Amino acid sequence: MATFGHTFPFYAGPKPTFPMDTTLAVIIAIFLTSLIIFIIILPGIRGKMRLFWMLRVVTSLFIGAVILAANFSSEWSVGQVSTNMSYKAFSSEWISADVGLQIGLGGINITLTGTPVQQLNEIINYNEEFTWHLGENYAEEYAEALEKGLPDPVLYLAEKFSPNSPCGLHGQYRLAGHYTSATLWVAFLCWLLANVMLSMPVLVYGSHMLLATGIFQLLGLFFFSMATSLTPPCPLRLGSAMLHTHRGPAFWITLTTGLLCVLLGLAMVVAHRIQPHRLKVLFSQSVGEHAVLEGNPEEVGFLSPRYRSTAESPEPQDIPLSEASSKAHCEEHPREPNCAL
Repeated sequence: MATFGHTFPFYAGPKPTFPMDTTLAVIIAIFLTSLIIFIIILPGIRGKMRLFWMLRVVTSLFIGAVILAANFSSEWSVGQVSTNMSYKAFSSEWISADVGLQIGLGGINITLTGTPVQQLNEIINYNEEFTWHLGENYAEEYAEALEKGLPDPVLYLAEKFSPNSPCGLHGQYRLAGHYTSATLWVAFLCWLLANVMLSMPVLVYGSHMLLATGIFQLLGLFFFSMATSLTPPCPLRLGSAMLHTHRGPAFWITLTTGLLCVLLGLAMVVAHRIQPHRLKVLFSQSVGEHAVLEGNPEEVGFLSPRYRSTAESPEPQDIPLSEASSKAHCEEHPREPNCAL
C-alpha cells in the first residue's frame, strides 16, 4: 500500500480543525451578549449620562473579556516559518509547508499547512494541541501522537517541549503558565469586585480594586517574562529554516489592558481626593448630606426652619413671655403690691 499514493496505512488522516478556539468563542459570545443586553436597556438612561454609562460598560466588558481570553489563549509566544522538510518517518518525500507554533499558559499548539494544501495525494492541514494543565500529562499526549503517526514536523516540535527533552522548555513554560494564570485569575476577581463597588457608594474602594486589576495583570506578564528567560533559547530547526518565537497577541493585549486599568484607577483615586462630589455625580450616585448643606436651603427644601440662621428666620415679637404671664397674674390678683405698681 505504500507504493500507491506514497503513504503508509498506519497513519491517521488529518484532524478536522475549527476556525477558532471554542473556549475563546464562548468567552466572546458571553461578553457580546452582555453588551447587546445593555444596549437594549440603554435608552432608559436619561440625559447626558447615557454616553458615560455606554463608555463605562464597554470599557468594563472589554477588560473582563481580555483577562479571561488571555488566560485561555495559546498565543503568548508565537512563531511561524515556511520551509521544505521531511513529511513522515521512513519516507524520503519532502513537502513545502508552513509550520506554526503557539505557546500558551496551558500548553502548545502546532499547525502544519502545506503550500499547496494538496501534496503527495494528501491534504496536509494539521492542528495539534499538547497541554500541561494541572491534571494533564504532556508525556502521555506525546506518546499518543507517536502512536497515531503524526507528521515529522509536528512530532519534532512536540518533542522539544516534552519533559525528557534536554532543552528544558517544558519546565520553563509550564512554570510560567501556572504563575501567570494564577495572577490573571486574581485580576479577574479584582475586576468583579471593582464593578460591584463602583455600583455602590464606595467609589474609592472600587478605584482601588480597578488599580489592583491592572497591577495583577502586569505582575502576570512579569512572571511570564522572567520564567521564559531562565534558560537559553533552544534551536528549532525545520528543514533548512529556523523557527523563532516572539511575544504573541495575548501578551501585548494583556499589557495594554493592564496599563489601562492602572491609569483609570489612578485617575479615579486622584479625582476622589480632589473633587469627590463630582466623581459621585459622574457615577450617578447621591452626594449625600454634603450637597444639602452646601446648597441653598430655600431651593433644596430639606432643612427645617428652626435650623435656619437668625437673619433668614422671621422677626420675633417684642412682647416677651415673662411680661405676658405677669399681666395675666395681675388681672386675677389686683391687690398685690407688684400689681399696684
